[in-house]
Amino acid sequence: MAKNDKSKQNRMLVRYGNIGYIGLFEHNLTELPARPTRVVIKTERGLELGTLIGACNSKKGNFCLNCGSLEDYYETQQGEYPLGRGGKFVRIANEQDLSEEKHINNNAKNEMKRCQEFARELGLQMKVVDCEHIFGGERVIFYFLSDGRVDFRELVKQLAREFQTRIEMRQIGARDEARLISDIETCGQPCCCRQFLKILKPVNMRMAKVQKATLDPSKISGHCGRLRCCLRYEDETYTQLKRRLPNRSSRVQTPLGIGQVTDVQIITQLVVVRHEDGTVNAFNVEDIEVLPKSDRDDQKNYRQKDRNSNNRSENNSPEPKGSASGKGKRASNGNENKDVPNERSDEQPEPPRSDQEKQNEDKTTIDKKQQEQPEAEK
Repeated sequence: MAKNDKSKQNRMLVRYGNIGYIGLFEHNLTELPARPTRVVIKTERGLELGTLIGACNSKKGNFCLNCGSLEDYYETQQGEYPLGRGGKFVRIANEQDLSEEKHINNNAKNEMKRCQEFARELGLQMKVVDCEHIFGGERVIFYFLSDGRVDFRELVKQLAREFQTRIEMRQIGARDEARLISDIETCGQPCCCRQFLKILKPVNMRMAKVQKATLDPSKISGHCGRLRCCLRYEDETYTQLKRRLPNRSSRVQTPLGIGQVTDVQIITQLVVVRHEDGTVNAFNVEDIEVLPKSDRDDQKNYRQKDRNSNNRSENNSPEPKGSASGKGKRASNGNENKDVPNERSDEQPEPPRSDQEKQNEDKTTIDKKQQEQPEAEK
């Protein structure tokens, strides 16, 4: 049991690989060197060069961390970033190891160009971003970007014949590309994803709005073309501070009287209030009191009652004599029959006549004309 505890204590935290993997490696050193120190480690990929970044439960080290806390971090952050296990510490890197690393890095650039040429000859729609040659020569890893799936089987065969080693192709996204090739951000520091940030969580525009950052995408986007991960660092603090502030347009009680909130400052916790006399002042959030909603509703109802009473008084005022307004009243222009359509008349309308009566009347008229014509000739 004590042996297992001792093995857990003799572990070091190492960052390795172009993409910045982190792993726990057992060692038999009595005292670890200062950070950062280059070390040679054995991983599942082969013999690699890494950088010592901490010691777990080291007595004299500046960095104290146990395996359980590191595992809890990855679990609470709900990330899928792999934590290397099962590797072993080989030795502290010497001058020969560092010289060999430079030689491998120079060859990796030529290998990346050669891979891109083969992909172009085969008509593959892919962009080779980086090439990683394992320190021990066990394999060569190519990282590439592509919009869809790529059938690179023939490409792997050509690369294996060219370099006489095992070839591994890995398709990555925009954020992984930033991890591989990005350097310094606009803040003057190395990119977070390349330096320490391993679990990348989504960042949305709401975080930029709460922090009152510029909404220009070109100014708040990182090397990957997405919103910067640092916007998420202070989002929780900004959210908690914003909850203490009143909403805009709400009525508050201040030392100078009642006013309406026009603006708030999250960091300084200041509230800008416009009073009823038009003056604008800034108060600390602790010096104001938000009026309850019932009080605001009572004020609104009181104003509405005043408006309704004024409208009633205007409607109930007596009209002057001779006014031409009102329904059913006669106009003073003499057209009485038009204004009073329902007025009774003494004349009775004639009843409608049938067609037979109209024909008989027409015949009678014709006979009278025929009788009058000979008398006129005489």
